[in-house]
Amino acid sequence: QVHLVESGGGQVHAGDSLTLSCVASGSAFDSYAVAWFRQSSGQGHEFVASIGGRGTGTVVADNVRGRFTIARDNSKNTVWLQMDSLQPEDAAVYYCTARLGGDEKMLRWPAAANYWGQGTQVDISS
Repeated sequence: QVHLVESGGGQVHAGDSLTLSCVASGSAFDSYAVAWFRQSSGQGHEFVASIGGRGTGTVVADNVRGRFTIARDNSKNTVWLQMDSLQPEDAAVYYCTARLGGDEKMLRWPAAANYWGQGTQVDISS
């Protein structure tokens, strides 16, 4: 079992960058695939990016590919989402999720996640 805590959200201007962090408590973190989802007001959870337990495989949503990068350091129980060239449509609450077993391709749907963090708000002004 893992407990996920996100941080790094805030208010920025269009074109700026932010790095979100997700720190997990618990053991065997490398057994968990991790994904970021986001939810804007009135919308469902949207997949952003995922990474396998060993960090060798990643999936990035088409609408953020080339701007967002996901990475992890299992020695720190941490996953990061580097967000560059932020646009107003990227504004949302960003959630870190985890799934025991499987790989990054399996964690592209909210229902596939076993664990969720509390979310971190990202606001972007144009």
